Amino acid sequence: MTATTDGSTGAMPPRAAAASDTAGTTPETAGVHHTAVDAVRRATDFLLAQQDPQGWWKGDLETNVTMDAEDLLLRQFLGILDEATLRASALHVRGEQRPDGTWATFFGGPGELSTTIEAYVALRLAGDRPDAPHMARASAWIRARGGIAEARVFTRIWLALFGWWKWEDLPELPPELLYFPKWFPLNIYNFGCWARQTIVPLTVVSAKRPVRPAPFPLDELHTDKDRPNPPKPLAPPTTWDGLFQRLDKVVRGYRTVAVRGLRTAALKYATRWIVERQENDGCWGGIQPPAVYSVIALHLMGYDLQHPVMRAGLESLDRYAVWRQDGARMIEACQSPVWDTCLAAIALVDAGVPADHPQLVRAADWMLGEEIVRPGDWAVRRPQLPPGGWAFEFHNDNYPDIDDTAEVALALRRVRHRDPERVDRAIGRAVRWNLGMQSRNGGWGAFDVDNTSPFPDRLPFCDFGEVIDPPSADVTAHVVEMLAVEGLAHDPRTRRGIDWLLGQQEPDGSWFGRWGVNYIYGTGSVVPALTAAGFPGSHPAIRRAVGWLQTVQNEDGGWGEDLRSYQDAARWSGRGASTASQTGWALMALLAAGERDSRAVERGVEWLAATQREDGSWDEPHFTGTGFPWDFSINYHLYRQVFPLTALGRYLHGEPFAKKPFPEVEGG
Repeated sequence: MTATTDGSTGAMPPRAAAASDTAGTTPETAGVHHTAVDAVRRATDFLLAQQDPQGWWKGDLETNVTMDAEDLLLRQFLGILDEATLRASALHVRGEQRPDGTWATFFGGPGELSTTIEAYVALRLAGDRPDAPHMARASAWIRARGGIAEARVFTRIWLALFGWWKWEDLPELPPELLYFPKWFPLNIYNFGCWARQTIVPLTVVSAKRPVRPAPFPLDELHTDKDRPNPPKPLAPPTTWDGLFQRLDKVVRGYRTVAVRGLRTAALKYATRWIVERQENDGCWGGIQPPAVYSVIALHLMGYDLQHPVMRAGLESLDRYAVWRQDGARMIEACQSPVWDTCLAAIALVDAGVPADHPQLVRAADWMLGEEIVRPGDWAVRRPQLPPGGWAFEFHNDNYPDIDDTAEVALALRRVRHRDPERVDRAIGRAVRWNLGMQSRNGGWGAFDVDNTSPFPDRLPFCDFGEVIDPPSADVTAHVVEMLAVEGLAHDPRTRRGIDWLLGQQEPDGSWFGRWGVNYIYGTGSVVPALTAAGFPGSHPAIRRAVGWLQTVQNEDGGWGEDLRSYQDAARWSGRGASTASQTGWALMALLAAGERDSRAVERGVEWLAATQREDGSWDEPHFTGTGFPWDFSINYHLYRQVFPLTALGRYLHGEPFAKKPFPEVEGG
């Protein structure tokens, strides 16, 4: 039996019960309404039951098997790989293999070379024989696509650690780059925070070039046994790629003449930089990849496994493991409790849960306790800005993010807390910090200000995905919505953000989604923000967005978008199998635009109700979250719950906040 919104069991939320009065509606509309009421009740009960006693929610964060493979390779490198971990991780990796022998980076996606290589190596560690049918299929596919030589740089770094690839055939990443001043191109703060946290420890690894004895050969993954590491031709010198490839050759030459004292000092500086950014729980930035490389770097710099920094780091890595009932072990790239909790709170209140419900107050208490009140790396570009904001993870004081801060403020504003002054102060700090993090063009990035340099992406080393953090429509929209709710819709800084958003609208009426898939996510973020700021549903930008959403609605009534839209927008924008989360985003936009009584909305509501499971949840194997567009995709397991519930709640109860018209656009 699960607790419901009034603290009892099995009772309909008070607002939902009141909304069940369908007088004045047509029989068809009344049927949809009753269907939505029932779906909201069941979804609310399910979501409330998922809350941790401390007040937070957290769904699994599923990515791809490179997380699992690199976790095993790290443990093999350090000499701490145990049989139980190896067996459980291999069980998960085998379960993710596709019939053609490959591994993909998202559900239903194509086989990906680097991912398949790393998964193959992980299974070799687990004792799977190269001539086993599933392994032979994988190695044949790898060879057909050029073998290890065509893999991304990061994959070849892992292989170089065991002598399966030559360090000399990898791009150079000298630790001296940490001395570049902040105004200099390619200084470390020109990289996005996730890339920065990874690159600094990799400068140590690149300088040290360690090799551990390989537990087995990998000849079957090379296409040329006599010369397994063939050099690649350079791009023309008149291109950016050609210029940076030749710059890499210069840097390689520097290695042979590097002043020993300068190299030693740079390595010590990098080591200090890494240690200073270790969080209280031992992690780095709350995400797994920087933690993995930081542990390797510190070990190479003389930190033994019993050193407190190393012990804490290794313990933090264990917390990324999700153990499944079948005995399999999956590694999360990071954990999302702050993000999940604020979205869950928004969904529950919008669905009709009383604002002072004990579970919502507990969630608010937990979020208030997670506020970050000390400077982090963002202060390099904003040294005078007082701190105030939230990160994504349990422990990540160095890198609060603008998106979480906006959404937490929106969630806290919905809850009737017993200490409203404390809430006001926290939201006030969040507003001040987010305003201070606005980029020059009027938009907001996720972590940094004006992180738009074109140079980091050009480095031969950076072929693993997005390495800069420019403003995006989805983050900017969430900030604009938060500012509008706080009464700042007419503030010049908000106006600049709105102008930037209007300038980013695609010709078809959609917006690009940086942190969610993709145009449906961007559009589902921007339209509610514009209407919260007072834009009428008749505004041309909103009408174009509504028209686009209507044209991409699936025949079954839902919405979906495949990750391939990041590579081929013409074919895949707004196109894909219907999913609960993406249908929720589309409905949130349409409802904000005043389309509640449209047939498109009714069909979307009907699809959500029809696909809801008996326990009140939705099934969603598709990946609808984004780490790096196309290169790194995420299945947030709570998205399938919070966004449908938010949409259904707004269908029943309307938008959560009263809106004031935006004078310049009133009437369209």
